[in-house]
Amino acid sequence: MASLGWAVVLSVLSATSYAAAAVAQERLAKNGQRGLGRWAVALLLTSGGVGLHVVALNFGTVAVVQALGTLTLLFALPISALRYRTRISIPAWIDAGLTVAGLALIMSLSVDSDEPAVLSDTDAHYIYLATLFAVVALVVVAAVTAPRIRGILLASAAGVAFGVSSVLTKAVMADFTAGGVEAMSLLLVAMVGLLGAGGYLLSQFSYRGAGLAAPLATVSVANPIVAAVAGVIVFGESFRFGTAGRVVVALAAVVMTLGVIGLARRTTVPAAEQEPAAEQEQAAEQEQAAEQGPEPAADDSAVAPADFRTG
Repeated sequence: MASLGWAVVLSVLSATSYAAAAVAQERLAKNGQRGLGRWAVALLLTSGGVGLHVVALNFGTVAVVQALGTLTLLFALPISALRYRTRISIPAWIDAGLTVAGLALIMSLSVDSDEPAVLSDTDAHYIYLATLFAVVALVVVAAVTAPRIRGILLASAAGVAFGVSSVLTKAVMADFTAGGVEAMSLLLVAMVGLLGAGGYLLSQFSYRGAGLAAPLATVSVANPIVAAVAGVIVFGESFRFGTAGRVVVALAAVVMTLGVIGLARRTTVPAAEQEPAAEQEQAAEQEQAAEQGPEPAADDSAVAPADFRTG
């Protein structure tokens, strides 16, 4: 129980850091990836989330820690609302409740394996190749689709990379706990680094043209599903009450997924979608004013109203 408590606390802190990083990433993407300070903030927040997440994996099952990662969208909702000065709707709170309810069920039924989370280099190699194939396939399809669908596909690829990276990270942490740095597999560490960096870049590019909500929701759903399935297959993690418990967990995952998708649909990103329209409207007004010519001033102290325009 103490281990589960540490896993929950660390995962919640990690989700908070990830949520703030996601908002910073979306703002960075909206500004054409420009701004060294914005990159530094996004990278720092993401690194904090990663560090907390890695430690959390040492205390809980992959299914629980990754499911707690869906809190990222939950925390991003009020952050986004404050930033854009919008109200959180009642349906959004209902979706948040569904997400938390599904998460609570998964946490209550998850059971860690009695065996240590050991992974051979051969098994890790096959896992990495399968993951690379899936990620590349999603990126290739994304390259020929519309911006919003492209963002979702890139976020899906990021979710796959993050999910498998977490599974490999648990194996690395198990080696470290058992025998220190000397026992850690360099191959596993390299795979974790590559998948983590790849997931970060894919998630960053997924926000461009798609806003914050849809890509973040996609990552929040794909990540725990991929990780939980891999945790069961690779580490033998299970759930209480046998088949009945697995059925309840599957239903809880559906409820949690519906809540996350609902949050994505109800989260507004006005800055990403309305600013281009405002800029086009302003350009049209300026063009029309140029065609009509300047209005004559009534006297030396009079100034045309167009001179007071801002922005």
